[in-house]
Amino acid sequence: MVSNRQPQAGFSLIEMMVALAVFALAAMALIRLEGAIIRSASSLDRTMMAQIVARNVAVETLTDAQPPVTGVSNGVEDNGGRSWNWQRIAAPLGDQGAVRIDVTVSDTTGTALGRLTVVRPPNRPVAARTVALPGGQQP
Repeated sequence: MVSNRQPQAGFSLIEMMVALAVFALAAMALIRLEGAIIRSASSLDRTMMAQIVARNVAVETLTDAQPPVTGVSNGVEDNGGRSWNWQRIAAPLGDQGAVRIDVTVSDTTGTALGRLTVVRPPNRPVAARTVALPGGQQP
């Protein structure tokens, strides 16, 4: 007796298990990648906020009417809902009155996240001007 049965089409159990293992490896790799991206985004956010604080401290120093006192200054700034510790080191640069300003910003754990160096040019003396009054009179 000869059977006229057609062979059944489909996947064997071993083929299904191999496919499932490959899918599981790919899914695990994607989950690890997602975790790394989240950690990187958090680190980037902290570093960017620290750089903003460093720029703020540097701009305040550059725009102040008086040059900074040479030496080390420390302070705390609140920015982005967090407290940031900053340290400013001012040192004379040459003999013309320019000042080098190094700003370092760290989080509350003490990890330095932002650094910035700027140079404040020497203060120029303010020259008195005489302006002629209406009618040609001198002040």
